[in-house]
Amino acid sequence: MPVNRNPTVRQRRLARTLKELRTAADLTIAQSARQLDCAESKISRIEAAQSGIRLVDLRLLLDLYGVADQDTRSRLEALSREGRLRGWWDRYSDTLSPLYADYIALESDASDMYSIQTLLVPGILQTEDYTRAVVRAQIEDATAEQVETLTKVRQERRSVLARDVPLRVWAVLSESVLKHQVGGPVVMREQLEFLAASAERPNINVQVLPEASAIHAALFGPVTILSFPEVTETDVVYVDSLLSTLYIEEPEEVFKYANLFRRALAESLPRDESIALIERMASEKV
Repeated sequence: MPVNRNPTVRQRRLARTLKELRTAADLTIAQSARQLDCAESKISRIEAAQSGIRLVDLRLLLDLYGVADQDTRSRLEALSREGRLRGWWDRYSDTLSPLYADYIALESDASDMYSIQTLLVPGILQTEDYTRAVVRAQIEDATAEQVETLTKVRQERRSVLARDVPLRVWAVLSESVLKHQVGGPVVMREQLEFLAASAERPNINVQVLPEASAIHAALFGPVTILSFPEVTETDVVYVDSLLSTLYIEEPEEVFKYANLFRRALAESLPRDESIALIERMASEKV
């Protein structure tokens, strides 16, 4: 079987999950290979996302690893069947960086998003004019076409909030995010009004972290944690900056970021108070 040199996000997720299931079952690659009656190198390639896996082989491995829950098995089989499929964002491959495209792919499959934002409104909750202002500020030489394409992509990402089982969003916003003049007062007022309205939806929880909170000393930038329906799958942490993007998948490191989110959430204003504050600050924009 040829080596897959450009695996999709779904293929990498399935590969990582299979490796974690094997190690959790305290089994070796050799034992997995015996289950499939294949060479150990085949298991290594599967776990490295260098090779796909047939459904019959996937089912045999899940049997070996003791995965009895039918919902979990079905979702992992869907990852295998749909592994090669590209999403709507592939239409914008000429504009999007590979890392950003990977993030959108993860976001599209996630069940929950936990986000700490210290500078900007989360991308998935941005208005068009706010996004345009952000893109122009971050990419000084962006053409008008690039600005519009990136704005359109960010708006299309919002589709996950309206699917049959919508993405659940838990966002902690530093109070300073509400005070920034991104795009000017009119753009900010529209953005804050939209944010407050979005926060009323049952699947979106927005809470404001007061400027006086001491936990700001532990926040070095925006952090997003994505969780997936498969209980066997590790969460993914996404840390973005102007010049780099970092994905974190090691369980011990993910746990530290999850704990940071819990601390920030605990020190944030309650949901109702947060919405009231956002609405008040929106009314003050002139």
